[in-house]
Amino acid sequence: MKTLLILRHAKSSWDDPGLADIDRPLNKRGKHDAPRIGQLLRSEDLVPDLLLASPAKRALKTAEAVAEESGYAGEIAVQADFYPGDPEDFIEVLRSLPDEHERVMVVGHNPGLEELVDALTGESVALPTAALAQITLPVDRWSNLMEAIEGRLVNVWRVKELP
Repeated sequence: MKTLLILRHAKSSWDDPGLADIDRPLNKRGKHDAPRIGQLLRSEDLVPDLLLASPAKRALKTAEAVAEESGYAGEIAVQADFYPGDPEDFIEVLRSLPDEHERVMVVGHNPGLEELVDALTGESVALPTAALAQITLPVDRWSNLMEAIEGRLVNVWRVKELP
């Protein structure tokens, strides 16, 4: 069994309307919320073996804050295909991963992440900013990952619901 953690980036800023979408930073709430997800990962013993992130500034900053707060020791692997990211893009990248990684986190954007959860579990869930979904996948090798694989949605944490 493999575990996939799916994290939507934290809240981003719209203060500069001239800024390209990919360059939008986190806003004040996003900077507060992202580390809380890192704390959650640590307290739930869910720190990933590998962290993959969209190249968008808001996603990368979310990943960095989560990594720092959770104690993740590895590098953050930036994946160009995660922006904007369709389920097929995520699955293609995941299928290429070395099998030594048991727990992988992807940080990206909607609607692709919500569609990815649905594709892997058959369940529709809302992933507002800084929401985290945990899925167990009935595969021993990442290369066996495919849509409609009957993964199990274990939990969804929404930062507004955290204590």
